[in-house]
Amino acid sequence: MATQLVLLGTGTPNACPDASGPATAVVVDGQSYLVDFGPGVVRQASRAYHEKKIEALRPDRLTVAFCTHLHTDHTAGYPDLLFTPWVLERDCPLQVFGPRGIADMTAHLYKAYQVDIDFRRTGFERANDRGWRAEVTELNGGGVVYRDDRVTVEALPVSHGTLECYAYKFTTKDGVIVISGDTAPLDSLGDWAAGCDILLHEVEYTAGLADRDPKWQKYHREVHTLSCDLARVAQRAQPRLLVTYHRIYHFNIQDNISELGWEMSWRCGAILGEIAEAGYDGRVVNGMDMDVFDLERVRAR
Repeated sequence: MATQLVLLGTGTPNACPDASGPATAVVVDGQSYLVDFGPGVVRQASRAYHEKKIEALRPDRLTVAFCTHLHTDHTAGYPDLLFTPWVLERDCPLQVFGPRGIADMTAHLYKAYQVDIDFRRTGFERANDRGWRAEVTELNGGGVVYRDDRVTVEALPVSHGTLECYAYKFTTKDGVIVISGDTAPLDSLGDWAAGCDILLHEVEYTAGLADRDPKWQKYHREVHTLSCDLARVAQRAQPRLLVTYHRIYHFNIQDNISELGWEMSWRCGAILGEIAEAGYDGRVVNGMDMDVFDLERVRAR
């Protein structure tokens, strides 16, 4: 079974109805490895299981997860990931890897849901006493952070303001997938990802940024990756396929909801145009929720 990259959620903090919260799955030989758990993560995994027939994303089989950083749009689905698969009979602890603070977040979630945990452990809806637990590993810099007989996972610290944030590299028998997390454009990330098969990278549409308050212009230029800067990162990495996600557009979704489909479609195409105009001529696509990229097919093209 080939390695697959499954986009469960490609959104941002904006409550876009067509893009769920950031969540990605790398699927290898029947095992899934999640990166981030934004809002809706378990239901999106269930959707991929039912619609795409990906057995590894059946909710009770979600057992390993990596967190890029602790922003709410990347972690608001954490209690869902901790407890819903347990209710659906996950019978082993969830393995979680992430930045400093993820252990504290986990402990607070246990406290927040203590009534339900106790009820399901001792009440008449009794579940097993393993699936609600998490085995948490806080990262301390980069390097290999996880390895089993299917995959080796490496982490790289990236730059997302003052918040600790990591990119992840998955190496399997089929090839290499790199997931950026939220980051400013980094030559070090491009070099680290050099020769990978798929680079999944956040991107920000340049148009409209100049109309924003100067403090927000500074924030977006220093904390996220503009499309023109992504071109430079991709030129260094030279992936077989560049996939964008977590696309930031400078317009108010709530005020444009009636024209959202047209607006998003147009701006997605404009992002690809900006990347090309900045000098990157490799294969690039805008990732959408429920997209599945088969690594063998990517390498065959």
